[in-house]
Amino acid sequence: MEKRQKKLIIPFIALLVLAILITVIALLVRKYMPSSKQMSLDDYFKVSKGEMQVILQDQIYDTKALYDNGEIYVDFGLVHDSLNSRFYWDAKENQLLYTTSTAVISAAVDSSDYYTNKSKSSMDYPIVKVSGDNAYVALDYVKQYTALDYKKYEKPDRVVITYRYNEKADFAKAKKKAKLRYRASIKSDILVNLNEGDEVRVLEQGSESTSGDNSAASFDKVMSADGVVGYVHKKDIGKLYQSEYTTDFKEEQYSHILKDGKVNLVWHQVTTSAANDNVLNLLNATKGVNVVAPTWFTVSGNHGEITSLASDTYVARARSLGVEVWGVCNDFSNDSKIGKVLGSTTTRQKLEKNLIAEAIKYSLDGINIDFEHVRKANGDDFIQFIRELGIMCRNNGVVLSIDNYPPTSYSMYYNRKEQAAVADYVITMAYDEHYAGSEEAGPVSSLNYVKDSTANTLKEVPAEQTIIALPFYSRLWKETTKDGKVKLSSEAYGMRSAKENMTDAGAAFAWDDSTGTNYAEYTKDGVVYKMWLEDQKSLEEKMKTVSDSKTAGYAFWKLGLEDSSVWDMIIKYM
Repeated sequence: MEKRQKKLIIPFIALLVLAILITVIALLVRKYMPSSKQMSLDDYFKVSKGEMQVILQDQIYDTKALYDNGEIYVDFGLVHDSLNSRFYWDAKENQLLYTTSTAVISAAVDSSDYYTNKSKSSMDYPIVKVSGDNAYVALDYVKQYTALDYKKYEKPDRVVITYRYNEKADFAKAKKKAKLRYRASIKSDILVNLNEGDEVRVLEQGSESTSGDNSAASFDKVMSADGVVGYVHKKDIGKLYQSEYTTDFKEEQYSHILKDGKVNLVWHQVTTSAANDNVLNLLNATKGVNVVAPTWFTVSGNHGEITSLASDTYVARARSLGVEVWGVCNDFSNDSKIGKVLGSTTTRQKLEKNLIAEAIKYSLDGINIDFEHVRKANGDDFIQFIRELGIMCRNNGVVLSIDNYPPTSYSMYYNRKEQAAVADYVITMAYDEHYAGSEEAGPVSSLNYVKDSTANTLKEVPAEQTIIALPFYSRLWKETTKDGKVKLSSEAYGMRSAKENMTDAGAAFAWDDSTGTNYAEYTKDGVVYKMWLEDQKSLEEKMKTVSDSKTAGYAFWKLGLEDSSVWDMIIKYM
């Protein structure tokens, strides 16, 4: 009996060992055997009928293109943000604009016609379509004005757009037949079967290269030529090499009206017609000034109208002294919202026509735009205004300059780089570092503020188009303490009156290296009075640093506030 039981146990143990061995082998095979499952590219791209997947250089773009009658329509956001920012979409009036150095080209929704100024041309397809809240532009139309190439693929429909040129990118070729997988794992589904010699663009490199290592780190993230992004085993592709895309497209070059020497501009605040009569007296007290900018024009209402204080006599008197006149247009009127004016093509272009009409009527040498109430939502509208006005100015030999706050992260939408491309001068107002609404007292324009303002402007604007504006005024700050809280107020004073105010009160000025100004303070009746004085010494320190940057010149706010002694110093830097 025992012998019989032993005979039965032995085979059972053998079978158990075999079963375990088979299980182990199966588990090992399962762990290390690559998946052969193929993922459909339809599932990968999820493209519906009438749509097309966009692959933008080296990334899959979120918004699908429209595909209609053989034409590819990409959404306006892609066009403007990635391909060509000079396209402008007016959602209120349903028209697409493109601005060159000489013309505004317009196309209406669902129309194959477009107008260069008033000259009509046609394409074989509708140029722009609207679907929901989005505008879509025919890619072939965009290509007319843009450095880009594209290639269409099917099953599913997709388009690979190349738009960044002359920049190095990593590529490799498959050493043998290889699998491009959805994830960085041999167990992941296969997206593309690569053949020997197929080129892929390497987007990210894994850190491991040991053959047989199946960790995620042993895979490179790549994109195939037809726009599929996935992962391929490092050992299956060859050595990385760099290449770049090139194009024969020639970017349009804008001409600029620039003065031969440095600009020495003074703003002249004109709030009544009578103020024009004083221009000769004010200019005769200066030295080296070659541009006067009277604040003549104000945007009035929301329909593109302006109020004007322009004067032929004023222009003639300035010219008699060899001084050019650049009329200023501001957006300071309480009855106008500049965003509403700029956000409509009809009202924006009406404003442009009204301004250029005034420039022609009074034979102005230039127009100076001082729009300080533009919000981020209207940044593109503002830049389109500058583009369009720039055409009119160039056609009439009128200098176009734009006043700007010093560059900051929150004012980037003023797009100084594009201003410089399509206008003549970009003026940075390097003052009001501390202004009437500031929460703490401080200088109007410290030396470091000017240095930073100049340096940051030059990151976006060529030096030969950069004008740095400096102040002829100071602020007298008053700090009143009540119930433990400090109430702050201030008043602006011209150079001479600012100094006299403090010295008459018995305050002594001392040079403050940290701000590059003379500083004084005193207390009277419990009120603390403080002033960082803008005088000849502080102004010269600023002009030295601006001069070192070799900018196009200087501007000063405002004529009449200066001490007459500053002009002998100023002309040294002209």
